[in-house]
Amino acid sequence: MSSSLNGQSRLLLAVNGLFVLAGALSGTFLNVYLWKVKQDFAMIGWFTFSQQLALGLTFWIAGKWVKEQDKMISLRLGIVVSGIFYLLVLWAGAHTVDYIWPLGFLFGIGSGLFWLAFNVVYFEVTDVDTRDLFNGRIGILGSVIGILGPWTSGWIISAMKGNLGYRVIFTVSLIVYGIGILLSFWLKKRKRGGPYRWMEPFRQFGKNSPWRQAVPASAAHGVREGVFSFLVTLLVFISTSAERKVGQFSLVTSLVSLVSFWAVGKWLHIRFRYAGMLVGAVLITGVIGPLLWDVNYVTLMLFGIGTSLFMPLYLLPVISSVFDLIGKNEDTVEQRVELIVLRELSIMVGRLLGTLLFIIIFTWSPHMKTVIWLMLGLGATPLLSWVLIRNLFKHPVDAA
Repeated sequence: MSSSLNGQSRLLLAVNGLFVLAGALSGTFLNVYLWKVKQDFAMIGWFTFSQQLALGLTFWIAGKWVKEQDKMISLRLGIVVSGIFYLLVLWAGAHTVDYIWPLGFLFGIGSGLFWLAFNVVYFEVTDVDTRDLFNGRIGILGSVIGILGPWTSGWIISAMKGNLGYRVIFTVSLIVYGIGILLSFWLKKRKRGGPYRWMEPFRQFGKNSPWRQAVPASAAHGVREGVFSFLVTLLVFISTSAERKVGQFSLVTSLVSLVSFWAVGKWLHIRFRYAGMLVGAVLITGVIGPLLWDVNYVTLMLFGIGTSLFMPLYLLPVISSVFDLIGKNEDTVEQRVELIVLRELSIMVGRLLGTLLFIIIFTWSPHMKTVIWLMLGLGATPLLSWVLIRNLFKHPVDAA
């Protein structure tokens, strides 16, 4: 079996790269933009909550179209909806904070449509031998984009007066989305599947199957992801009051992540997933420690570098192992859309739970120390994820 990526895999990487680039240019500073209008952690939390809710529901509802019709339409529509979101942000300006829920839902729908189609096609163009390699390439590409995108955006925003810089980068993101749509037409039309089983994701969890381990492990993974996705960048801006510093933070951490994803993707063999994920989970929890002493640019940078360095050890095993379950046999391959939906719904539950806990506890105790202790508590959930999924590493799934 080939251990290199084929042409369709590389093209899918390119489309993914453009989508991620558009998000890196604008999405990195979206919460900063909202914070400058209204300094409210709960508001940012609800904005994130609405995105996560819409993303998970979109996976479940759009699964029927993706399985029975054209996956490429879903992928392109996701890019279009994401572009419309930034158009509306440009139009609303400072009033964006008045439309947190509808805009969050729109952003989540766009992301859901894109990532559902992407994940299904990703499964179809890779196998058990190339999945870690593809995930490693995704990590490398994301790191390169993380180096260039936010740094460029931060420089543009800092160099322009008022909110003009934000309007420029939001516009550039629209252009990048357009290029991504054009490039997607070179992706081959994928074979349609059988009838979409609406309740299959829930039936799988009810069976005595490996998914009873994978589902709660994915949810535990989502708890950390839901909060850290908006909180880290915001803390860097709050500590420095400079978008340029946010760009520098992303540049440094993404450079470290680039090397780490390359190394882990190249050398972390299937038999090392058990130990690799445990080591990664312990270390990405431990690097939160400096923030308990003080929250400033230096401690945030130490946290960011440590997370970037060790995250691939945790992340690649948990992603690859779950997708290997989807390729376990002919039946699971046929149900790949429903199983990908199950994975996303599991992560969504974790994201929503983590975000709700953050909003509720911070509202009860609105102090920076509360934020940091929440980061430590929620940031330790990768350890729980390892505990729940570790048995799957003892019996690696063979591709059908």
